[in-house]
Amino acid sequence: MEENYLMIMSIAPRPAGTKLAGCTVFITGASRGIGKAIALKAAKDGANIVIAAKTAQAHPKLAGTIYTAAEEIKAAGGKALPCVVDVRDEQQISSAVEKAVEKFGGIDILVNNASAISLTNTLETPTKKVDLMMNINTRGTYLTSKACIPYLKKSKIAHILNLSPPLNLNPLWFKQHCAYTIAKYGMSMCVLGMAEEFKGEIAVNALWPKTAIYTAAMDMLGGSGIESQCRKVDIIADAAYCIFKKPKSFTGNFIIDENILKEEGIKNFDVYAVTPGHPLLPDFFLDEQPVTVTKEPATHGALPELKEKEAQPPPKPRSGAVEGTFRIVKDSLSDDIVKATQAIYQFELSGEDGGTWFLDLKSKGGNVGHGEPSDRADVVMSMSTDDFVKMFSGKLKPTIAFMSGRLKIKGNMALAIKLEKLMNQMNARL
Repeated sequence: MEENYLMIMSIAPRPAGTKLAGCTVFITGASRGIGKAIALKAAKDGANIVIAAKTAQAHPKLAGTIYTAAEEIKAAGGKALPCVVDVRDEQQISSAVEKAVEKFGGIDILVNNASAISLTNTLETPTKKVDLMMNINTRGTYLTSKACIPYLKKSKIAHILNLSPPLNLNPLWFKQHCAYTIAKYGMSMCVLGMAEEFKGEIAVNALWPKTAIYTAAMDMLGGSGIESQCRKVDIIADAAYCIFKKPKSFTGNFIIDENILKEEGIKNFDVYAVTPGHPLLPDFFLDEQPVTVTKEPATHGALPELKEKEAQPPPKPRSGAVEGTFRIVKDSLSDDIVKATQAIYQFELSGEDGGTWFLDLKSKGGNVGHGEPSDRADVVMSMSTDDFVKMFSGKLKPTIAFMSGRLKIKGNMALAIKLEKLMNQMNARL
């Protein structure tokens, strides 16, 4: 997610029925994804949108710049002011705020959505990535809030909304990606502190999705096919819009998108799904899964609960199940699969029929076997033999296994997620 700041001018007259008409919406990260979705939602009311994001020139893999977003916002009925802003740079933040106030007259809503992510454990996270996450997520949120607060205090609307999770202290959410969790929770701690500090003057809340949200960044992280397990960005935009309608007294809340929309009377959440009816991937930091996830579709199998304390001990694997699984995988390999994957996977399996195994999807034709690969593995996965067989047979999603602590991953996370596509191809044969 990228940082979003909605600034709303309370002086301008608003036509009846258009709640944000005449308001100024300052959103960092609005060049694409969730930030742009919130911008377009407000623009439909006739709001002024300040787009504060880094992307001034097209990214080779991520579509959208602050200028293309500005054109979309104008087409939707709003006004736009694109500003180049890296939230790590305090001067760029201050400059954008000054330009926004000069052009539109004030700041009414600030949405902090800028975020960097690296789902790596302590030893696998370079200091450079630690600094990136801390500086964008926590420091960027704090500094942008600080810059906007003097203007927010003058507003009749006065909202700060951070795109950050509830402060869940379950160790499950720390052990696999400690640095990311600390950085993301820093945004949530800003909500906790500022809501109390500015009570009665500014509403300060957090918004977090119940499921994974499909964006271009998610596509890069999760690989092809991940979209079927996600909801659209529209659900975040609609939830944010509901929050903006609340009074200043609505403050200090950690809001889940699905929950606030239910309070607004929404019952059909299939409209938000990229693929209606398909099991959804729960987002991080929540111990419960969305209702649609816990249903057991006939074609996809049951999904495991995330709460470790409620997990039942896995049954003993079938004798030779791992060897049989690798035999089927080997028979299914092709030059096309190798070309599309280009990675070597090493599996450290505990339990019967376990040990070290490998899947080589770099060498011509591919290869599998017992023991370590001849070349260094790009990804090392540690799990039980039972969970391994379940993953390749489609009964356990790798991402769910990772999030619940049943799967440990070292190495290239993007390549690890890429393996899920191959596993899906194996499902019919296992």
